[in-house]
Amino acid sequence: MANSNVQVKLVKSLIGCKKDQIATAHALGLYKIGDVSTQPVNPATQGKINKISFLLEVAEA
Repeated sequence: MANSNVQVKLVKSLIGCKKDQIATAHALGLYKIGDVSTQPVNPATQGKINKISFLLEVAEA
């Protein structure tokens, strides 16, 4: 999977989430419901996605 990307979409609100979860969403470029970001596939990105997976919808880009 060299140079592959994933598309991450925020599908649930950040209201009521912990500060570190909100910071993780912002690090992925997601600020409000419906925001979509394309991220590279690497261990750092996978960790961020795993941390807030219940807020996201992930698809291959």
